[in-house]
Amino acid sequence: MMKIALLGTRGVPASYSGFETCVEQLGKRLVRRGHDVTVYCRSHHITYEGNHYEGMRLVKLPTVANKYLDTIVHSLVSSIHALPQRYDIATYFIAGNSPVTWIPRMVGTRTILNVDGLDWKREKWPKPAKKYIQFAEYLATKLPNVYITDSEVVQGYYQDRFNSIPPYIPYGSEVEIVPPGEYIEQYDLEPGRYVLFVGRLVPENCAHHIVDAFRRIDTDMKCVIVGDAAYSQEYIASLKASAENDPRIVFTGYVFGKGYHELGSNASIFVESSGVGGTHPALTEAMAFGNCVVVNDTPENLETIGSAGFKYDGTEGAASLQAVLEQLIADPEQVATYGRQAQARAQECYSWDAVTDAYETLFQSLCNKRKQ
Repeated sequence: MMKIALLGTRGVPASYSGFETCVEQLGKRLVRRGHDVTVYCRSHHITYEGNHYEGMRLVKLPTVANKYLDTIVHSLVSSIHALPQRYDIATYFIAGNSPVTWIPRMVGTRTILNVDGLDWKREKWPKPAKKYIQFAEYLATKLPNVYITDSEVVQGYYQDRFNSIPPYIPYGSEVEIVPPGEYIEQYDLEPGRYVLFVGRLVPENCAHHIVDAFRRIDTDMKCVIVGDAAYSQEYIASLKASAENDPRIVFTGYVFGKGYHELGSNASIFVESSGVGGTHPALTEAMAFGNCVVVNDTPENLETIGSAGFKYDGTEGAASLQAVLEQLIADPEQVATYGRQAQARAQECYSWDAVTDAYETLFQSLCNKRKQ
């Protein structure tokens, strides 16, 4: 049995983004395998009142609820709290947390950092923040015992920039297939008759590509935009304003759990429009649902789908996406064929059990080195 801490995310139950889902899926599987797992949560974000969830112990600590300080302050506070706990392994998420990954090492804890994608490319960050993230990438190669990535494209970036190759552990994709129910009814949808986007509504995720493209398409299908964001109200308002005269475009806000699985299970086409980041969890899960997937043609997105989906030119934006969607909407048989291919690829390449195997093996190897 290993004593494991998971730090650097908002916490569980997952209710925000992919890394929270990763923590939940990984943590509960590690518990089932007999390990002692603690998840550090941000007290202002987690509304779940219990101190344990799916066998994981939850430690809820405060932070500064600010766009720039929220993550790093909470990770610092969590790292200090972790010192007397004497964890065997402390696993952090997001490259920006690299400056604090040395703290648990002072008491012999082995630390791991999952760097995610190239976060400095995100439009939300001003120049000083971008410089900080790039410096944090460098520190990721120095301060934790090991840093890892869930994208081979990002792995290549670290090799080219720092002459350092992190281990690659992919993201999982298992989902629950849910028949049409209350959420389909709530949003007046027909199974197999809507295009779906799931993600944070921030500029670099490019939901405007989907909204602008769909407005120009002559179809009675609908377009469902699932997501929100804490610090992007102006962008979200612009999205809704551009779609206000088109009742086919539906904004749901955040939807998690059964509702999310119901919407994913019954979609026809899924669009991953993000222009930055590593492996996008919403994309691997859409593939697992059997959606026909269309992606912004970033190297990371193309790596994820392989030959089991379609791409559009992200630099061209809505016009390019419109052409791809029109082609697919006119050919339901092709949509079904590629949906099956996407599902098969998800099952082959993105399994949470295989991901847990890889993390557990890495954890064990680090613990063994400490004992030598």
